[in-house]
Amino acid sequence: MAKERARKRAEREAAAAREREVRARRRARKERVERVRTSVASALPDRPKVAPGLLARRRRRRLFAFALGIIAIQVLVWPFVPSWTGRLVVLVLTLLAAPVVWVLSFGRV
Repeated sequence: MAKERARKRAEREAAAAREREVRARRRARKERVERVRTSVASALPDRPKVAPGLLARRRRRRLFAFALGIIAIQVLVWPFVPSWTGRLVVLVLTLLAAPVVWVLSFGRV
């Protein structure tokens, strides 16, 4: 009887030891994955924070429309101006005039 109990206790202890090893391996793997995730996340730049609210949304819409206008000017000029120098001059003049047009259109920055 004592031998049987000792054998069962040894089996239980062996099973418990195996379970502890499995849990330790899982915990070590989880910690490794978390360390890798943390190191990758720290290497990446922070996500841009989009300001909530009606005014911010309106400003984003205006800026998007303004950028589309600048792109439209460039697309329209492209076929009519054959030289690269002329295209570059139009781009530079457009970018220099953009802040002035923005202020005249929408008020202060």
